[in-house]
Amino acid sequence: MAITEELLGLREQTLAAIEAAETSAALEQVRVAVLGKAGSLTGYLRSMGQIPKEERAEVGKAVNEARVAVEEALAARKAVLDAAELEAAIDAAAVDVTLPGRAQQMGTRHLINRMIDEISEIFLGLGYTVATGPEVETDYYNFTALNAPADHPSRSMQDTFYVHDLSGDSSRVRGESDVLLRTQTSGVQVHVMEDQDLPIYIISPGKVYRRDVADPTHLPQFHQVEGLVIDEGITFGDLKGTLDYVCKQIFGPDRKTRFRAHFFPFTEPSAEADVSCGVCGGEGCRVCKGTGWIEILGCGMVDPNVLAMSGIDPEKYSGFAFGFGVERVACLKYNVPDLRMLLEGDMRFLRQF
Repeated sequence: MAITEELLGLREQTLAAIEAAETSAALEQVRVAVLGKAGSLTGYLRSMGQIPKEERAEVGKAVNEARVAVEEALAARKAVLDAAELEAAIDAAAVDVTLPGRAQQMGTRHLINRMIDEISEIFLGLGYTVATGPEVETDYYNFTALNAPADHPSRSMQDTFYVHDLSGDSSRVRGESDVLLRTQTSGVQVHVMEDQDLPIYIISPGKVYRRDVADPTHLPQFHQVEGLVIDEGITFGDLKGTLDYVCKQIFGPDRKTRFRAHFFPFTEPSAEADVSCGVCGGEGCRVCKGTGWIEILGCGMVDPNVLAMSGIDPEKYSGFAFGFGVERVACLKYNVPDLRMLLEGDMRFLRQF
């Protein structure tokens, strides 16, 4: 019969196409073309009602035999192709066990944090303790309790981030708000003087904020380590000896220090401390601008007014205070030319430390 001959031819063509399929995708195309909704063999099954009754049994048998043969051939070929593709994927992803392994690179503490830890360890070795305080401070603790008059430049909006009153009170605008981001960690010292028993030997490391434009020597957000000592009989000689020892511990025993008269509202007398240039050894070079010295910190004897405002008798107790920028110390110690390099997150730079 013509139909059975057609089915036989379709069966043989389909089996040949299945055998020739080289990939699972090609095999799927053959299956859809024959057994899909619009497939050639499916078309015969749908047209069974149009076949004469006397031929329907024979044609039906031929269609079912063709379908079974095609499905079995598809399953067998799919198993072969799946195995081949799996083996190819394994070969492609194979690891050469003779190659050296890739070691996981260990992380390290950031240079700024390491510098804070190093400085803290030096002072802990001298018997100091570490004190911390809020980064959002009041005007009183940041300025007033430190003997800064109302007209002092550090109170200006040019230097300080003030937190404005959002209640609508117009009298507390343009820098008159009493809440601010601290410009120094000195406020921690005031809290300690009010709350801690005497004597006091503390350092206060922490983050501070100023309205500076970021450049090689300035940052709007940086870290300080400030220190405070209050005890009976403290002299300027104690201050000089302490800071000379600390500078030598940080920069090396061959470095020298000097103290220059300066002014700070919360210390009297006040001084700026310099360390001898590590590039030229104090001979004078471009780094130290030919002076042989590099400014490192500010310091001085605590002003009696500051002691009195915190309830400490200035006739009985005296003390000294100091403070320096951590980023600046790190750059001077490791010859980093630009403070911004510490914050850019360039791992090629940070991994050096």
